[in-house]
Amino acid sequence: MFKYLFFLFGCTFILSINVSAYGQEQEMNLRGKVVSEGRGVEAAAVTLRGSSFSVKSDAEGKFEFNNVPAGNYILTVSAADYEKFEKSVALFRDTDLSVELNKISSSLDEVVISGTMKEVSKLESPVPVEVYTSKFFKANPTPSLFDALQNINGVRPQLNCNICNTGDIHINGLEGPYTMILIDGMPIVSGLATVYGLSGIPQALIERVEIVKGPASTLYGSEAVGGLINIITKKPSNSPLFSADVFGTSWGEITADVAGKFKAGKKAQSLMGINYFNYQIPIDNNKDGFTDVTLQNRISVFNKWNFSRKNNRIFSLAARYVYEDRWGGEMSWSKKYRGGDEVYGESIYTNRWEIFGTYQLPVKEKILFQFSANGHDQNSVYGNTSYIAQQYVGFGQFYWDKKIKNHDLLVGTTFRYTYYDDNTPATAVSDSAGTGKNNPSNTYLPGIFVQDEIRLNDQNKLLLGVRYDYNSIHGSIFTPRLNYKWSSENKKNVLRVSVGNGYRVANVFTEDHAALTGARKVEFLEDLKPETSWNGNINFVKKMFLKNGSIIGLDATVFYTYFTNKIIADYDTDPNKIIYDNLKGYAVSRGISLNMDIVFPFGLKMLLGGTYMDVYSMKDNNRVRQLFTEKFTGTWTIGYTVPNTQLTIDYTGNVYSPMRLPLLSEQDPRSEYSPWWSIQNIQITYKFKKGLEIYGGVKNLLNWTPNKGNPFIIARAFDPFDKNVQFDANGQAMITPDNPYGLTFDPSYVYGPNQGIRGFLGVRWTIN
Repeated sequence: MFKYLFFLFGCTFILSINVSAYGQEQEMNLRGKVVSEGRGVEAAAVTLRGSSFSVKSDAEGKFEFNNVPAGNYILTVSAADYEKFEKSVALFRDTDLSVELNKISSSLDEVVISGTMKEVSKLESPVPVEVYTSKFFKANPTPSLFDALQNINGVRPQLNCNICNTGDIHINGLEGPYTMILIDGMPIVSGLATVYGLSGIPQALIERVEIVKGPASTLYGSEAVGGLINIITKKPSNSPLFSADVFGTSWGEITADVAGKFKAGKKAQSLMGINYFNYQIPIDNNKDGFTDVTLQNRISVFNKWNFSRKNNRIFSLAARYVYEDRWGGEMSWSKKYRGGDEVYGESIYTNRWEIFGTYQLPVKEKILFQFSANGHDQNSVYGNTSYIAQQYVGFGQFYWDKKIKNHDLLVGTTFRYTYYDDNTPATAVSDSAGTGKNNPSNTYLPGIFVQDEIRLNDQNKLLLGVRYDYNSIHGSIFTPRLNYKWSSENKKNVLRVSVGNGYRVANVFTEDHAALTGARKVEFLEDLKPETSWNGNINFVKKMFLKNGSIIGLDATVFYTYFTNKIIADYDTDPNKIIYDNLKGYAVSRGISLNMDIVFPFGLKMLLGGTYMDVYSMKDNNRVRQLFTEKFTGTWTIGYTVPNTQLTIDYTGNVYSPMRLPLLSEQDPRSEYSPWWSIQNIQITYKFKKGLEIYGGVKNLLNWTPNKGNPFIIARAFDPFDKNVQFDANGQAMITPDNPYGLTFDPSYVYGPNQGIRGFLGVRWTIN
């Protein structure tokens, strides 16, 4: 028996030696491509650990190893500004593979344009600009860009209505109308679209999002008072051939982003994207009889063209169309009740188109013409109050980009035309008969600007800018700014000091959703004057490279903004009204923010942020804290890639301190201040071969909703048309047995999303 076992063992041993020897004698070929976000990465160092094989990737990101002995290896890939990549590779046959590198989000060499209207590295920009790539937003997939901004420090999506869930973007505590939204540098999303236009931008087409905090009116004009958000879309030449991202939630929400590119002849490339969102399941978890989340059906189509021209001159053209049908209200509402007083609902139909582009003139000097036009048609009802509005905006801008020794000049002239019409008294005048006559608003805004970026030496840079606009209604407006940048010799420390002026010409009905709802009457005490602000901030950035391979980036800012003529929405004087007036005193927004970006060599990344701010107004020596503004906000994005796998775990979240909320009477039982609250999410992603990813997780892990701790959120939700409210001679609600707190119907008590915990599952597929 033993001799047979010995014989079998001997044969097995000899066979294993022969197989091993055979494998070692074989030589294999390994080919691959190093890519990041659909583009090849040049000069990446590719190494087979434990061997002498090492090579740099070419201009297209390709690399190749020939005659490699068969065996198991660790493939390592490293490149400047990218995270190190490692993967186990079994070479027993010729192999082709693709390596996806992740950008280090704290890189100071990222290209930005928002601060100076020119493409410069983030390191060289004298204006502090925060950059967030498309990968950042993938850590917490959302149906719209509006929701995606919730994890950016100092930026907060603010819901303005409990029923229709429209909102705007707050930067450093300043309300949405002070934030300018740009697409590829063009002022597309403003006015009516500040409320509705942030939804429907296909995220598959977003290259990055740039954020400037503080006035930018010197370059971008009105609305850029609190800051700007510039959405940079991908270039067709750098985009994947095809990409799709589809996910759904346990609430029945479906979101789809699809994009693809194609060539039209030898000189034209086109990028097409479609975004679709659908949610049609009414849910009332807080049992107030109203939908917790607005039902929506939205589609957006985006098309961008780049044309090849002589001497690499620029010519790009893009267009976008958005249609949205959204409603919220009583659970029994349907479209047959639209506009009536039987069942309460808020229903909004939005049609919006945009076209914009850049054309470099065929002359020796670098002179560019930028242009945009958009039309917004809105048909909405709030209970039995209708708001029908149209807005058309045309914009054109010539600017000359000229370098003269140490001076980098930018000289431009702009013109903006705005047409606005609605069915409210805002666009009506009384004729001789005393009847209302429609009178649409036509506003003309020509302007000129000059910017000089002066390089004092390798470490110091000074930027001077001035702009003059003439508003056809308000007259001359002058906005200067100054920016100074110092950097250390090793470029690891950067100090920026900024001082600037901003202004805003307001149209309340296009900017403030609360003015549209039928729950309160809108009252203007006088014609509104342009708001002006002075802002100063000091920004310090430090980058540290530790011996263990970790990278730490710090970005700290102290900011102060002083307003005159600030337009205040007064909810407090009369609970049945929103009273708009220019502040007779002044208003202040001040604070400090800190971002910390940490990349560990073992696959862990952390982006942590916190902002403390104090936002208030002074009137008649009385200090009033601004409504809907927290004193502290914190955000985090923590990602971990399990070594030697394609599995990534992302944990994202935010936390907000209490904010002051509008109450209807002294007897109103709701809290005057919101509690501390937090939205937290977790996601697991697995990357397969050939560009396929599957991801899933849980949103709102804490199952937080704003109704917790309050007897109700919507005042008198059971009587939305105030049919059972008794009023006194002054129009104030009286306390009665049916109305013990003296309230009227009002959905304006809102500070956070009213959507609880939910699971989600999605798939991404990219073909390069």
